[in-house]
Amino acid sequence: MKIRSPWSRNLAELSSATVAEAVRGGTLIWPLGSIEQHGPHLPLAVDTVIPEALAQQLAFELDGYRLPVQPIGARSLPQSGGGPAFPGTLHLRGDTLIRYLTETLESLCHLPFHRLILLNGHFENEALIFEAVDDVRQRGLLDGREAIAFSWWSLVTDAWLNEEVAGFPGWHAEHAGVTETSLMLFLRPDLVSPERPEHHNPPLAGIYLHPADPTVTTNQGVLSSTVGASQELGERLFWHVISGATALVRQGPGMRRPAAAEPAAAAEPGGAAESPTATEPDGGAESGGGADLRAVPKLPAATP
Repeated sequence: MKIRSPWSRNLAELSSATVAEAVRGGTLIWPLGSIEQHGPHLPLAVDTVIPEALAQQLAFELDGYRLPVQPIGARSLPQSGGGPAFPGTLHLRGDTLIRYLTETLESLCHLPFHRLILLNGHFENEALIFEAVDDVRQRGLLDGREAIAFSWWSLVTDAWLNEEVAGFPGWHAEHAGVTETSLMLFLRPDLVSPERPEHHNPPLAGIYLHPADPTVTTNQGVLSSTVGASQELGERLFWHVISGATALVRQGPGMRRPAAAEPAAAAEPGGAAESPTATEPDGGAESGGGADLRAVPKLPAATP
């Protein structure tokens, strides 16, 4: 049985004197979530607990550093998160969240990391995260680096769902349902109450309704069914996502990566062969060594 790592390296625990060399050529992982209602049986922190736990394990697997989780996310919508009808949900406006993410990424890019992973746990965050990363990319701050942003559920395969989750309603409606309940039973069973609400009429994807009736679109804030949720299912799902995330990072499907260095040419008689100096783009992300960051552009000085 796989064992979750009890620790991983936290960027915020480094000092200013050590942070640059610690992350040079390595991988940073930033989990992003939300404080949002998840029915009567789950805590408001579901969307932060799950990406934070995944980021901790992924940092361990990739020998990287994780950032503290971002706990406030985009506005909860009736068709994907229950909306504002239930107490406890906090949010930022979309333009505010994009600006927050963009400015945080700008400051983060003053560090000499090679790869940045943004791991999302809140459905409504996704497009705004992508926009912020693309804004930073357009300004050249990611030149010579890699950036990978994804929501954890994007790595769950159809084959896994077909085998493990009967009648899956789609990720937009899988709010406080069987997968999130199972993950929380695995990660934080102390925060899960015994209720198992069912909702047999999940909302349709891509449709906004006003005025929405939360007594019809949800069952106490639950958009689908919790039937079949278990700690065992949560454990299998957790490791399925970790496996998909590590494969995504290490294999980089669809990414343009430098080819491996050519072998050194044979030395001429009486001469010495030159040693290759190129490094793999992972350059220490998995091995713990330092990557060659000569390709990373010098960043502009920070502005107040």
